Amino acid sequence: MNLHAVKSIYMFEMARTFRTVMQSIISPVISTSLYFVVFGAAIGSRIEQIGGVSYGAFIVPGLIMMSLLTLSISNASFGIYFPKFTGTIYEVLSAPISYGEIVLAYVGAAATKSIMIGLVILATAAFFVDLRIEHPFMMLLFLVLTAVTFSLFGFIIGIWADGFEKLQIVPLLIVMPLAFLGGTFYSIDMLPPVWQTISLGNPVVYLVSGFRWSFIGTSDVNIGISLAMTLFFLVACLAIVAWIFRTGYKLKT
Repeated sequence: MNLHAVKSIYMFEMARTFRTVMQSIISPVISTSLYFVVFGAAIGSRIEQIGGVSYGAFIVPGLIMMSLLTLSISNASFGIYFPKFTGTIYEVLSAPISYGEIVLAYVGAAATKSIMIGLVILATAAFFVDLRIEHPFMMLLFLVLTAVTFSLFGFIIGIWADGFEKLQIVPLLIVMPLAFLGGTFYSIDMLPPVWQTISLGNPVVYLVSGFRWSFIGTSDVNIGISLAMTLFFLVACLAIVAWIFRTGYKLKT
């Protein structure tokens, strides 16, 4: 493995984050903090406990997961799209570095940034609500798997997009609505039976449910199913990325 090349791309992507601290780190933390204030304090004070915990503590896993999804996609999609936009992608493709190493560098950097911000948001949440994490290992596992999976998904979007507008289509019109309807602010058990069944078709439900289980020990979906669905999506993204590099889709033209 060409570790020097992987490290160079990885460090370049990480350096871009620290050059734009306000946009990359502070902005998502402030946005999530506002959710805690509005939903956790203002609205949460009028809602009874859910799953044996306060409403503020209940929404923490969902808010972290929602931030993780959007940040992983945006970091990875922009990271690979910008070299395409400037034409420097051909230098990367012609360099003595394999396709797997390219993916490892770009996706690894995007996932690292998302995990880092997710942990910062988790620490910030402790100032607003009384947090407990019953299964810290599973919490970290879901955090890493989700960041890597959606960074791969964002990598795919970045290759597919041929304009800055397309970079926003999937996150804004598909991922964000699914996140809001995926149990971020509520338990799907609170829905009528027919809507509970429909909600199970939303992949974000499994991510939020599994992540929430690691905090409070209860979930809308069996933890094994949540983990299996997360791994399935990860494998599907890996298969699509492999196909892209094998065929040169949107890379060699």
